[in-house]
Amino acid sequence: MSSKALRLGTRRSKLAMAQSGQVADAVSQVTGRSVELVEITTYGDTSREQLAQIGGTGVFVTALREALLKGEIDFAVHSLKDLPTGQPDVLALAAVPEREDPRDAIVARDALKFTDLPRGARIGTGSPRRMAQLNAYARGHGLDIETVPIRGNVDTRIGYVRDGELDAVVLAAAGLTRIGRIDEVTDFLSVDTVLPAPGQGALAIECAADNADLIAALGELDDPFTRVAVTAERSLLAALEAGCSAPVGALADLPPLSAPLERGDPQAARQIVKEMRLRGIVGTTDGTRTVQLSTTGPVPETYDQAMALGRELAAEMLAQGAAGLMGEQAQ
Repeated sequence: MSSKALRLGTRRSKLAMAQSGQVADAVSQVTGRSVELVEITTYGDTSREQLAQIGGTGVFVTALREALLKGEIDFAVHSLKDLPTGQPDVLALAAVPEREDPRDAIVARDALKFTDLPRGARIGTGSPRRMAQLNAYARGHGLDIETVPIRGNVDTRIGYVRDGELDAVVLAAAGLTRIGRIDEVTDFLSVDTVLPAPGQGALAIECAADNADLIAALGELDDPFTRVAVTAERSLLAALEAGCSAPVGALADLPPLSAPLERGDPQAARQIVKEMRLRGIVGTTDGTRTVQLSTTGPVPETYDQAMALGRELAAEMLAQGAAGLMGEQAQ
């Protein structure tokens, strides 16, 4: 491989720049080459419409992929949850590094927990998935909340709380960690309360499919367990024929069976626990109806096995009416 600097394409947001900078450092260590960030504006960055209205799928990705195909950049870093489930043959998903915390997090006024918010609390989120599950949980537990659609970067969203316009906002814990603002979280939402978006907390490193040397180098950053987990989640999403703005939550993880997990040692747990649990949920944004199912099986040894796991759970969800709930969301 040449000693010329590698060009990493990234969105311009503070979060995208932070996570791309972290990947750039890791790639430099692996390849011995310097990495320069190339800032690219995507349609999702410039549009002020809600993601559900502009389609969601690919709006943060297309411009980066076009730059790759034109040879303007050598590789790109995406938040995996923004990546369409169909992978173009001309591009390679070269690496999925170890996943950050997949949970959603609350930033609320007066350091309040979710269940301590006052009656009528206004909670901001740009995600139909979060709205559906927050409203479903509130209905089931006698909470009185109003979910409010919002857009904007982390500063803008947290600003709604600081300015008193909203009582709380919901953000991805992984993003707050990557920009050094995790201390502002007032509550973490258990995945038993709100399932994250498929692939949430994971990054995707993409390059041209014909660049074998770069694929091999970037592959050093790949985490096999994260890869099979998100493959199962995204396979479920694809089988439901839903885009990344649909009210679909999914998480593939290790069943909470082992002492290593209790000690906060997921690497040791992976060596002991041989099963993976996949959970999925679809719901109407008002929370009145949901379809939530799970399955547990051996940790997939191949990506085909992971995809099969996702398709099987999706088929069960569709049999219980999941498509109808997503259809209501689209109307």
